Amino acid sequence: MLILKIFRRSEWDVFRAAGETLGAPVDQADGFIHFSTPGQVAETAAKWFASESDLVLVAFNPDQLGPALKWEPSRGGQLFPHLYRALKLDEVVWDKSLPLGASGHIFPEGLL
Repeated sequence: MLILKIFRRSEWDVFRAAGETLGAPVDQADGFIHFSTPGQVAETAAKWFASESDLVLVAFNPDQLGPALKWEPSRGGQLFPHLYRALKLDEVVWDKSLPLGASGHIFPEGLL
């Protein structure tokens, strides 16, 4: 299973240029990088990015992120993956645009 991170295009561009990131301002404020599982990502997009259209969905292999990745309870007691270190560009498995359609974000086919 892959875990997913939603980036605003500007955040993704900075990450790509720098080669690593501590995440978005909310990640930095919380002290860890927020991820979602495929089963959680649509709710994450709707809750935190409802009206945003220029997004990038990025996938990571949790087994490659090491012991700094923790699974912790969040929304409704669900376990969410949180990374307690900088995320490196070479850890990206794939990235895809996450457009906003008339009824919400349009996820890559077969993901959800």
